[in-house]
Amino acid sequence: MYSYTMAQWLFFFYFYCFFGWCFESSYVSLKNRHPVNRGFMRGPFLPLYGSGAVMMLIVSMPFQHNLALTYIAGCIGATALEYVTGVTMEALFKVRYWDYSNQKLNFQGHICLSSTLAWGGLTILMTRVVHKPVEQLVLSIPESVLSVAVFVLTIYIVADFTLSFKTAIDLRDILIKMEAAREELERVQKRLDVIIAVSNEEWETKVREYNERKQERSARADELVAGIEERLGGLKEKIQSGISSYPDSIKEEIQELRMKYRINAENRMQLGSLKDFYKRQMIKGNPTMVSKRFKDALQELKETVDERFKG
Repeated sequence: MYSYTMAQWLFFFYFYCFFGWCFESSYVSLKNRHPVNRGFMRGPFLPLYGSGAVMMLIVSMPFQHNLALTYIAGCIGATALEYVTGVTMEALFKVRYWDYSNQKLNFQGHICLSSTLAWGGLTILMTRVVHKPVEQLVLSIPESVLSVAVFVLTIYIVADFTLSFKTAIDLRDILIKMEAAREELERVQKRLDVIIAVSNEEWETKVREYNERKQERSARADELVAGIEERLGGLKEKIQSGISSYPDSIKEEIQELRMKYRINAENRMQLGSLKDFYKRQMIKGNPTMVSKRFKDALQELKETVDERFKG
């Protein structure tokens, strides 16, 4: 049975957070062929790895001399941790930092069978191989030195996590606002379609085709902007040429729609520019980040980050 002090447990947690960051960042950097600071936090720490390692040590305690039970305990414990963490992060931030939806036998995209089986193997590797030298190293450090190191690391990691948490919340708010602007642009386009269709059969056909496409997928913001520009341009031309005679109330409504369009298009463009460095780094460091509800907005932000990186 493991018998560690609180300082030793914390040091193990921080060590495996760092070890996980080294492993994950190296793997993703090699895969993407450019350096990637992987993870949720700004510094070189991945809390999920630290939590997973500590969890593996704890759940394997009663089964240290039974390989099969150690494997099963690791499968169950790590999978439960991964699921709870994934659901909590998606509820808070509206995005998934990892997604198994494309894997066979997955559950809600948060966990999958292959990952569960891998966790069991990693638990055996962790408890039987990796942790032994790490344990010897930590136990050789004087308690006073270890306590100071843990204290300093705790202050740094808490500060880093707090700032990263705020960045994730801000990123969530950007996605919400971008989606709200897109929905407002969609309402503007629908109303313009109604106004145009009243006096133009050709536009009625375009409206019908648009609605059929809309049933298949949500229109991207750039498609909405282009569509609204086209409609406003057509209306302006008709009004100026006298081809269609609209009452003053409709003309005033067209002006209001034009203003709504400009305001929401500008707001969305500013939000999508993602000027904050740390928000860009969070997206860059989590290339597998996905969001069902804010799919288009997140994709737009990813494209912005890619463009800035290439530039």
